[in-house]
Amino acid sequence: MTLETRMGFFTDTTLCIGCKACEVACKEWNQLPADGYELSGQSYDNTGALSGTTWRHVAFVEQFDGEAHDLIAPISFEDGGRWLMSSDVCKHCTHAACLDVCPTGALFRTEFGTVVVQDDICNGCGYCVPACPFGVIDRRPDTGRAAKCTLCYDRLKDGQKPACAKACPTESIQFGNLSELRERAQKRLEKVGTIDARAQLYGADTNDGVGGFGAFFLLTDDPEVYGLPPSPRVTTRDLPGMWKSAALAGAALAAAIVLCTVGAPNGE
Repeated sequence: MTLETRMGFFTDTTLCIGCKACEVACKEWNQLPADGYELSGQSYDNTGALSGTTWRHVAFVEQFDGEAHDLIAPISFEDGGRWLMSSDVCKHCTHAACLDVCPTGALFRTEFGTVVVQDDICNGCGYCVPACPFGVIDRRPDTGRAAKCTLCYDRLKDGQKPACAKACPTESIQFGNLSELRERAQKRLEKVGTIDARAQLYGADTNDGVGGFGAFFLLTDDPEVYGLPPSPRVTTRDLPGMWKSAALAGAALAAAIVLCTVGAPNGE
């Protein structure tokens, strides 16, 4: 599948105002349980991270030094600080480790290039959880089965936008053809980059460790500031080499056993 036919998200964090409309829309459409109203201690954040029941998470990062600018910090402080906000989601990786390790075929690649979990096929083994380099996928506490963002697969099949993108009031979450989104993101990066040299596209490079994201981001600080791994790598990248080494070792052991058996005296 090419970028011209693949669908995905471009999240422009410079436009995010932290309203959490995307979180609410995701939970309402997918009938996910609420996270409660207790603040986590991480600014105005009551969700904390992505999980089996939270498929969108808005990160609030408070920075109290440096110059804020309206173009790249919609919400800033009088003393020059700013909030960095970003709505995180499953990356729908080009090379998805969760797909590689699923023993039942519960995870599959859709006709839109996205990765979806089939709840009725998942056996709750949890192999996909440590396989994800982003810590996105998790098991639901109520069912024990794996769950994550589906990019609203049911809505896409009906020609609708994902619920989060439709609910976003500032168009921080943009949905569409990945090829067109990357062109749009590059133009936005050029504009933001004239104000903040730290601006970067995270996940737009198809030569990265997961072959490119199906959901990528415009950031104005290092990825780890937003809770994202700086250099993600598909965790199953070494599997072919490991299986080859194991096969060679097994063949060598079998050959040694045969030689020993053939060379042994009769009766020994």
